[in-house]
Amino acid sequence: MLAINGLNHFYGESHTLWDIDLTLTAGKCTVLMGRNGVGKSTLLQCIMGLEPVKSGSLRIGDKEMSRLSAESRPRHGIGYVPQGRQIFPLLTVEENLQIGLPVRPRGDRRIPDLIYALFPVLKDMRHRRGGDLSGGQQQQLAIGRALVVNPSLLILDEPTEGIQPNIVQEIGDIIRRLNQELGLTVLLVEQKLPFARKVGDHFCLMDRGRMVADGRMPDLSKALIQEYLTV
Repeated sequence: MLAINGLNHFYGESHTLWDIDLTLTAGKCTVLMGRNGVGKSTLLQCIMGLEPVKSGSLRIGDKEMSRLSAESRPRHGIGYVPQGRQIFPLLTVEENLQIGLPVRPRGDRRIPDLIYALFPVLKDMRHRRGGDLSGGQQQQLAIGRALVVNPSLLILDEPTEGIQPNIVQEIGDIIRRLNQELGLTVLLVEQKLPFARKVGDHFCLMDRGRMVADGRMPDLSKALIQEYLTV
């Protein structure tokens, strides 16, 4: 699964990520946490090739990914749900989902039944434009679109942001299903501690562009929360 070693990133002359090490356990959910501005989303963008890596290694299995184009990374088993969802508002739900189909094996050019099984509302609204959906429905669409590529690793950047509580609970349940029933590995950036505790098997804490703590979710102590998460 994903293994990052000694990753460094710069914005111009500003050193933003410092010697990042991160190894994900296959089939588990790892929650990446930290205050705003510590580099969490930047790290996800480096994994996806949307930001260049200055140095270090980024591997999935035996494949070094750090120099591959962003367009090629989904073909290596990565599904990505960016912060803010970034669905295409003028395309229908079905058209949004179809965007990931070219990444699938040849001859497999239909939206997987799994997507509509996980998100029945998307089937009901498949001919509606994405921009007409509620925020929670758009988030479900964004997750469904990422799953279309049949990933082994699903990366989610704050999927509960601005979402109504019933949809937050539903997203949490789906993440656990993906882990437990399908063996999908999940890397989740999340600010809501109760949600992180519900879905996460492991945690990693970032501060000022560095990894500062990690472990099993039950070992996320009050002292660590006070030092690195409270505002």
